[in-house]
Amino acid sequence: MPARERGGDDTMDRSRLRARVVAGAAIALVVAGALLVSPDAVLSRAAWLVSDPIRLVAASVVLAAIRPLLAWPTTLLAVLLGYGLGPAGFPLALALVALTSAPPFLLARRFGRGGGLADAGEAFVDRAGGIRSVVASRLVPAPSDVVSVAAGVAGVRLSTFLVGTAIGEIPWVLAGVLAGASAETLAAGDVAGAADLRLVAAAGIAAALVLGPTAYGWYLDRSGGADAGDAPDGGS
Repeated sequence: MPARERGGDDTMDRSRLRARVVAGAAIALVVAGALLVSPDAVLSRAAWLVSDPIRLVAASVVLAAIRPLLAWPTTLLAVLLGYGLGPAGFPLALALVALTSAPPFLLARRFGRGGGLADAGEAFVDRAGGIRSVVASRLVPAPSDVVSVAAGVAGVRLSTFLVGTAIGEIPWVLAGVLAGASAETLAAGDVAGAADLRLVAAAGIAAALVLGPTAYGWYLDRSGGADAGDAPDGGS
């Protein structure tokens, strides 16, 4: 093998190893944070936070910045701002939910590209459209960071990701804000119960309507391509 080819392979191997180390360290940090710190650490101080709107907004911005490290649900921001500001907290909550979703997305986009899964995801996004793909995936009742990582692996552009996230998170953020606004005190159960089964079902149906036909056509095309590739060559 020529020295140039060996050098290229070594560089690629080192890049892959570095990506795996970074991804592993990030996952370990998130798991440690989730195990050691509970959302109750914030919710137990909610009355003190909401007593001063400036303090509440500042704390919410800080919480949005560190939330990915703790693997807390993004709904926590909506519930907290709804508790302190009422329905008026919706625009800020939606903006912070979109921004706090960006770090997992950027990490996956930087270190998760490559391989068959990334290629399939990128092909699907190209067919369905970036914004529509992100909006539909946000409507699905799945963990927010999982959706962010999937979008990053699929190579969605950052601007497209942020716009799609803001649109797709509207029902979840609205539910969280209303749950916080109607609560007398806050506990972890208020975050988990912010969305009832009717909202979950409606959002799932909406996601299927937005993306279902495209997903089915994409699946048929890939299945047809695979079958054609496996067919024997009649000329041999």
